Amino acid sequence: MVRVADVDDTGAALNLYTGRARLDGPVPERPWAVYLAEQAGAEGPRFRLLAFDLDAKGDPAAAQRDADVLAGVLDDAGVPHVLCRSGPSDGRHLWVGLNDGVDAATVATLARLARHVCPSLDLAPLTNPVTGCVRPPGAPHRDGGTSQVLRGDLGTLTASSTTPEQVRALVSRLAQLVDDTEPAHDPAARTPLPVDRHGHLYLPGARRALPAVSAAALQADAAVGDASAVAWTVLIGAASARWHHDDVAALVPTSPGLEHVRTLRQGPTRRPRPARGPASAAMVLRRQWHKAVQHVATTARQVGADPTFDARADAITAAVRAVQERADATAGRWGTRTGPTDRRVLDVLCTLALQAVSADVEADTRRVALLAGIGRETARTGLLRLAAERWIALSQAASGPHGARWTLTPRATPPVTSPDAVSPATAPLAAVPPGAVHRKVTTNRSQGDPRPAGAGPAERLTLLTDLTARTTAAAHDAFTTRPGLGHLVGNTWARLTHPMSTIDLARITAHPVDELQVVLGRLADAGLLVRAGDTWSRPARDHRDLRDVVAVARGAAGVLLERERRYRVERVAWAWWQAEHAWMLAPRRAHPARRAGTGQLDLLAEPGTTTLGAHPRRPDGRADFRAARAIVAAAGITDRSPAGEPQQAARDAGRRRAA
Repeated sequence: MVRVADVDDTGAALNLYTGRARLDGPVPERPWAVYLAEQAGAEGPRFRLLAFDLDAKGDPAAAQRDADVLAGVLDDAGVPHVLCRSGPSDGRHLWVGLNDGVDAATVATLARLARHVCPSLDLAPLTNPVTGCVRPPGAPHRDGGTSQVLRGDLGTLTASSTTPEQVRALVSRLAQLVDDTEPAHDPAARTPLPVDRHGHLYLPGARRALPAVSAAALQADAAVGDASAVAWTVLIGAASARWHHDDVAALVPTSPGLEHVRTLRQGPTRRPRPARGPASAAMVLRRQWHKAVQHVATTARQVGADPTFDARADAITAAVRAVQERADATAGRWGTRTGPTDRRVLDVLCTLALQAVSADVEADTRRVALLAGIGRETARTGLLRLAAERWIALSQAASGPHGARWTLTPRATPPVTSPDAVSPATAPLAAVPPGAVHRKVTTNRSQGDPRPAGAGPAERLTLLTDLTARTTAAAHDAFTTRPGLGHLVGNTWARLTHPMSTIDLARITAHPVDELQVVLGRLADAGLLVRAGDTWSRPARDHRDLRDVVAVARGAAGVLLERERRYRVERVAWAWWQAEHAWMLAPRRAHPARRAGTGQLDLLAEPGTTTLGAHPRRPDGRADFRAARAIVAAAGITDRSPAGEPQQAARDAGRRRAA
C-alpha cells in the first residue's frame, strides 16, 4: 500500500496523505508516498528504506549543502544511495535501500545524529516507523513537477546490498562526526604539542582528507550566517585530520567558509580585516588555529575512559527525550499564564540532567531562575507545579548549603494525531514509570539489535546542544516581562532555529495558530523575525545583537544582569550565615565580644571564621540579614570569588560599616 495526498475543493493537492492505493494498481495521479518501514510481527516495525528528507524551506542552498554532506558520509561508509530533487522547492531526498530490516530505534538514532550535522533534515519520516512516508523518485509534487533522480542507480533501492550492520556502522561514523565538530570553550593544553618551523601548533600523524562536515563548511557561504562558527568547524576538522597551519592559510583567500578570517562584521555587511594588529587575518587565524589544535588534543573522550559511559549516556538521553516529547505533545499546557516559564524550568532541569548524566540533579531556585531567565519566585512555583503534575519529583529537600534535588519522571502519553500524515509530529511514547531511570546501567539492547558504538554519548551531545541553545536564546533581557516582550515570545523565538511555516511552528509549540500569529507579529515588529510568504525566519544579521537592540529600545537592558548580581549577593550572605551557624555549634568558641569583625581575621581561625568576620546582629542578638546583604553588596563579593574573598574589599566594607 502507498499513501495518496488529499485535495481541497478546487482539486489542488494538500500536504495531507490519508488516501490509500495498492502497489499493484495504477500509479496515482496525485502526489503519493511510500512507507519506509513494515511491521515484522513480535519484533515490531523495521525499516526497509531510508529516506533523508532535506527541506528547502527558505534556504534551498542549505538543503543542497546538507545533501552533499550526507552523500559524502554515505560514500565514506560504502553505502550506495540515490539523490533526488524533491520538487520545485529545490529540496533534496537521499534514498538508501536495505537488504534486511533495521530496528526503529537504530534508525531514529541515525536520523537525530544526521540532523545535528545537517540542520535541514526533517526527522519525522525516520523517527515514526508507523506512518513515516516519503514521495519516491518519479512521484509528483503538489506544487508541480516530480521527484527527479540527480545521482545514483534506482536498482540499489529495489535490490540493495546494504546490511543492518552497515547502518549501525554509519551511526557510529556519524557519532564520531558529531563528537569531532562540537565547539568548546578555551582549552588548556595538558601536554606539550609540537610546533612547525613558524611556531604554529599541530598534531603529529599522516595528513588525511577533511571530514565531510568540515569540507562542506569550507565551501559554505559564511558571509550570510555565523561566520565564526563555520570557520571553527573547518579548523577543528583540519586539526583532527592532521593538517598544519600553512595548509589552512593557503585556503583563506578563496574559501567561502573562512570568511571570518578574512573580514569583520560591520552592521549588516562585512569589511576586510586590517593588514596588521590583533584583528588582522593572520593573527585571527593563528589564535583560532591554536585553539582548534588544543581542543582536538585535549577534549576528553569519556567513552574510552569509562566503559559504562556509552550506556549511561544512552539511558539519560532516552529519559530526557521522553520528557521533551511528552512536553511537546501536551497541547495547551505551555500556553497558559504560567506555561511559558514552566516550560523553561523543565528545559533547564533536562539540561542539568544531561550534563550530570543522571536523572537526579541538585538545582536550587536561584540557579534555575538564572538559567531560565526568570525570577527565583517564578522558578520556585514552577518547580512545585511541575512536581504536582509529575513531570518531576522532589527526591531530597533543600538543607543547609545544599539545594533541593529533583528527579525527572518520564511517563506514558496518549498517541498524538498529526494533521500531516507524512510528517507526524511525535510518535507515541513507551510507558516509563516514575523512578525507572537508574543511575547505574548494566544492560543494553538485545543481541539481535546491538547499540551502535558511540551512539549514546553522541545523542546526549546533540540533545544537550539543542536544549542549551534553546534556553540560552530565550533567557535574554528582550524576553523578560514588561518592559520586555515576554516569556512566551522568547520561547517562540528560541524554537525558530531554521525557517518554518506558521503551521509547523504551531505543531512544535502546541499553540493555536491565531495566538501564534500574534506572537510572530510582535517578533516581526521588533525586527527579530522576517516573513517570506508563510515562512518565518530570523534575519541574517547577528541574532544576539538584534536582541540587545530590542532590549535597549524597550528599556529592558540589564534586567537579567542585575538579577544575577542580586542572587550572588544573597548566596554569599547565606553562606555567611551558614558559617555563623557552624560557629554557634562549635564546642569551644570565642566570646562574641572578642570575635574578629569584618576584614579583621584572627591569626588562628576557628570554626565559622570568614574574611567577613562575625555575622551582624540586631540589638536583641538575632541575626541581621538585611545588614549582611548590604555588607556583601558593598564589598563587591560574589560566589564567583575564590575561597579567600578579597581582603581589601572586606576591610573597606568594615570601615564603611563602622562609619
